[in-house]
Amino acid sequence: MLRNNVVLAVFKRNVQSYFSGVLGYLFIVVFVVAGAFAAFNQQFFANNQANLDQLSLWYPLLLLFIIPAITMGAWADEKKMGTDELLFTLPASDLEILLGKFFAVLAVYTIALLFSVTHVFVLWKIGNPDMGLMFTTYFGYWLAGASLLAAGMFASALTSSTTVAFVLGTVICAVPIFIGQVAPSSELIQSLSLVEQFQDFSTGVIPLGAVLYFISLAVMMLYLNRILITRRHWSAQQQNSMGLQYLIRTVSLAVILISANVIVSYGSSRIDMTGEKVFSVSQTTRDLLSKIDEKNPITIEAFISPEVSREYVPIRKRLIGLLREYNQLGGKRLQVRFVDVEPFSKAEEEARLLNITPQQVQTERGGRAFVDTIFMGAVVKSGTDEVVVPFFNVGTPIEYELTRSIRTVSKDERLTVGILNTDASIFGGLNMGMGGNQPPWLIVSELKKQYKVEQVSPDSPISDTAYDVLIAVLPSSLTEPQLNNLVEYVKKGKPTLICDDPLPVYGGGRGIQNAPRMPKPSPGGGMFGMQQPPSTPKADEGRLTPLLNLLQIRWDNGQVVFDYFNPHPEFAEVVRPELIFISPKSGTAGAFSQDSSITSGLQEILTFFPGSIRPLTNMTLNFEPLLKTGPNSGLLEWGQITSPFFNSVRITQEPPRVIDKYGHVLAAHITSTDKSPVKDINVIFVADADLISDELFNIRERQAFGLKIDNVTFLLNCVDQLAGDDSYIKLRKRRSKLRTLTLVERETSVFVKERNAEREKATENAEEKLKEARDRLKAERDKIIKDTTIDGNTKQQMLRMAEENESRRLEVDEANIEREKQRQIEKIKAQTERQIRTIEDRIRWYAILVPPFPAILLGICFLFFRLKNENQNISPDRRLKK
Repeated sequence: MLRNNVVLAVFKRNVQSYFSGVLGYLFIVVFVVAGAFAAFNQQFFANNQANLDQLSLWYPLLLLFIIPAITMGAWADEKKMGTDELLFTLPASDLEILLGKFFAVLAVYTIALLFSVTHVFVLWKIGNPDMGLMFTTYFGYWLAGASLLAAGMFASALTSSTTVAFVLGTVICAVPIFIGQVAPSSELIQSLSLVEQFQDFSTGVIPLGAVLYFISLAVMMLYLNRILITRRHWSAQQQNSMGLQYLIRTVSLAVILISANVIVSYGSSRIDMTGEKVFSVSQTTRDLLSKIDEKNPITIEAFISPEVSREYVPIRKRLIGLLREYNQLGGKRLQVRFVDVEPFSKAEEEARLLNITPQQVQTERGGRAFVDTIFMGAVVKSGTDEVVVPFFNVGTPIEYELTRSIRTVSKDERLTVGILNTDASIFGGLNMGMGGNQPPWLIVSELKKQYKVEQVSPDSPISDTAYDVLIAVLPSSLTEPQLNNLVEYVKKGKPTLICDDPLPVYGGGRGIQNAPRMPKPSPGGGMFGMQQPPSTPKADEGRLTPLLNLLQIRWDNGQVVFDYFNPHPEFAEVVRPELIFISPKSGTAGAFSQDSSITSGLQEILTFFPGSIRPLTNMTLNFEPLLKTGPNSGLLEWGQITSPFFNSVRITQEPPRVIDKYGHVLAAHITSTDKSPVKDINVIFVADADLISDELFNIRERQAFGLKIDNVTFLLNCVDQLAGDDSYIKLRKRRSKLRTLTLVERETSVFVKERNAEREKATENAEEKLKEARDRLKAERDKIIKDTTIDGNTKQQMLRMAEENESRRLEVDEANIEREKQRQIEKIKAQTERQIRTIEDRIRWYAILVPPFPAILLGICFLFFRLKNENQNISPDRRLKK
């Protein structure tokens, strides 16, 4: 039976011994400073996220330093000074001494970790971190360190040299840290990796399986410690027999611990500590599962590869965990079938037949590149309906996908969404202007998971009873009769989502051929030199005049919006201002309308070359802005943003941008009021078609470049709102809050505004110089024309020569002015970058120097009191005489 007083006595002795000298404090200071350097590096400021992801990335390597430093003297010092024999002759059991020492080194590590909590204080000063996430992250740090402390003690028990103990401790601790690198694609090896087990803690979750892993590792290493310190009881004759006996015991304990971990890993028990509880099953899902009709049970067939590449491991774990939880909550009403999809197996054939789409992922094994085929999809079906989720990607909201699919198949009938056929070719098909046969847009398959989706021809009157919502993308491409059919449909009060775009660039830029100001593409033909048949012109040259008049709004089909706001510093110099980020961080009140369920709670949307809409001054309809740009935005005319290029146009790289100081509306919900001449108008107008393009869809699915955009969420919310079904909207918007470095943003925004102002000034100066050059040419022409002493033929020759000379001069002047403008802009950019780096460096050094200060102060105080106590214990006659 353990005696707590004995354990406590050993504990106090070892803790006091560790802090009796300066070395203990020095290790803590170095640990905290190294953690600060890792946490607040340049990538931290580039990510602009108030979290400790950078520290978590480097923390396993920090443990390789701090753990051996704490444990190297646990047993080695005792052996070196010969106090180990005295220690073991005390009236205490080996287990009591072992636990006393373990709790002592754990206390030292805990104290070091508590001093590093100043990192959270720094985060809180410069941003708005999720305190639940901070707790789980530090709890993970503590568990990981605690498990390795036992391994470090084991290394110390092997030698009497602290230096050797430090090296051995580093080597032993490196095994669980780096074992995942041995076989990145092996699920078994990854489950033994400390780094892999720690990942969930850094996302705000406490997984019980990972907690058991760390406890098991500590127990195993403590047991090995106990074996080493009990060897002194073995006689020479017992060495072989006792060694074999303890080897069997050790293997048996390892099997028990591994079995327990495997069993627990099959469960989904976890504690969600995030502020938004994004890793917990929502009440919406629980209510839905409880209402499933037992007479119409639902089956989920999950086709999942047994081994996936590293970046998909968390997705696989999350998917399997959620499915098990659904299975448990659903009872007899919902059954989940897991299918391991091995390459070239019958399971793979079955998955492909059910339209489960594999993902080709490039991985590296043994220094060689491989392409793995990963299956991670599901089929949700009932007796009456079926929904296929082809693949759960990195950015796929798993709970939303599963819950939506369950609700869809449990209902008797789906609502119908009609998609109007326009030159955007949403349904794909043969499109000569786009380069042959095109597949459907990805948004079509997304809508099919919830609605019946049908093509709608604009060539005849549109049925006002067949569709619950009509979607029209690029209606500016319609002919006059087609546009009239759409206007009549909207006039009847039918819910309609309209997405038009002054400069569409979907399809890798090929969408520009469908811009409203571009001529309508030929309907086909023209092969092998044959003459192409003429195309029917667009209605009112693509201006949408009758539709805009009905909706009482203005939209210029050639005006493109730009915005200098960019919440991602890492993309500041590579993303042009016409690629607009909509975010509450932009400084515009109502960037996302908080009064609309469509946009309240959204965090970020990305648009490409959008347009701007605004209400008429005498508008009688209700105009509710949904998306607005920031204050550092403005408008570019068609001739400024494009230039002729063969039979098409190309986008100008540096158009003359002038900020107009107010936010532009990119999307609005327009409805009738009591004063409206047309009743029941219900239209959402979005001045950008690229917002739902495949390019942005893929960015959302794969979270490419680290972007977590809400484009698809916004579009689906619009459709749901128009259809009168808002049951998914709250669930769809459920994700972690965007927590940024507000102090850095606030201080650097001043310089960004100054840069924009200086850039505008440089553009205006260039325009003035160009105007002077053009005026000089005009003055020369006027002078010749007004000269009455010159006959007509001579005057024409002089005019032609003057125009040629001035044109050459004008070309040279334009080139010089443009060169000077670019030089000035680059100078402004470099100056602004230096100012921003200065701010970041100041905050970084603050973040690095503040955390170790408490440890240094405590060490100085301890040293002062120690010296004072030593002087008091020395008799006066032995003190140095002055």
